[in-house]
Amino acid sequence: MSDYGHELWFGSFITPTARPPQAPVELAQTSERAGLDLVSFQDHPYQSAFQDTWTLMSYVAARTERIRISGNVLSLPLRPPAVLARAAASLDRLTGGRVELGIGAGAFWDGIVAMGGRRLEPAQAVRAVEEAVDVIRGLWATDETGPLRVTGEFYTVNGAKRGPAPAHRIPIRIGAYKPRMLRLTGKIADGWLPSLGFLPEGPASLRAMNEQIDEAASAAGREPAAVSRLLNLSGRFTSGAGGGLLQGTPGDWAEQIADLALQYGVSGFILASDEPADLNLFGHEVAPRARELVQSERVT
Repeated sequence: MSDYGHELWFGSFITPTARPPQAPVELAQTSERAGLDLVSFQDHPYQSAFQDTWTLMSYVAARTERIRISGNVLSLPLRPPAVLARAAASLDRLTGGRVELGIGAGAFWDGIVAMGGRRLEPAQAVRAVEEAVDVIRGLWATDETGPLRVTGEFYTVNGAKRGPAPAHRIPIRIGAYKPRMLRLTGKIADGWLPSLGFLPEGPASLRAMNEQIDEAASAAGREPAAVSRLLNLSGRFTSGAGGGLLQGTPGDWAEQIADLALQYGVSGFILASDEPADLNLFGHEVAPRARELVQSERVT
C-alpha cells in the first residue's frame, strides 16, 4: 500500500464556459454547499468560448466563503510567471488563504501560438516550468533580502521587488505525464495533478509514474511524501450495479476511490463535471464513504 501521508480531500473541475456566464459560478457554489474542499477550472486562454480563468477564479472567490480555488491547470506559456506570482499572492491574501496553484507546460501549441505564445519542444517546456517555479517562489519569498534575480532561457527577472507574500504557503502542483516532467515534479513540486483519462494504462499507470516522482524527489533530497498525489476523475453515476471504473452507484465510486487511495497513495480526487447533481453526489455521498473506507483500512 502506498501512503504519501495526506488525508483524503475532494474537489470539482469545472469548464469556464461563457454561456451562460454565471454557470461556472453557480457550480462553484454548488461544490461548496456539497462540502467539497476545492473548486478548479480549466485554463485554455485560446478558447473564445471560455471566460478567462483567472478573472473567473477571482469572481468565484468573492461569491464563496470556504472552498479553495485553483486553475486545473494554468497554461504557463500564456501566463507570465512573475505576474502570476503576484496575482496568486494577491488573491490568496484577499481570500484568507484559499488559493492553490496548478500549472501546466502547455499542450495545445497551435492555440498558444495564435495567442502570441512561444511554441516549445518537450525538453524546452520542462525547463520553462522549472524556471517559472523559481520565479514564482522567489517573488513570494519576502523574508529573503534583496530583489529577485533569475536569469533563465525562457524567463528572466532582473531585480524585481519581492512580494506580496501569500496568506499561506500556496502549493504548486504540476500536470505531468511524461518522464522528464514527472522527474521535475518530484524535484520541485508540492503536488502532481494528472487526469485519469489521460493515463496510458488507466490506474495501473500510477504505480510506475509514482516511482519516477519518488526517485526524483529522493535524488533532490526530498521526502517523496512531500509531493501530494491528486487525480482528476470523470465517470457516470447510475442507480444500479456498475459497469466498470467510476460507472456505478455512489457506493461503487467510494469503494473504487478508496482503492486508488490505498493502492497508489492518491489523496486528492477532483471530479470533472458541470452537472450539479453529480457534484452533490460526489460531495455528500462519495467523499464521506471513501474517507470511512480508507480510514478503516489504515487503522486495521
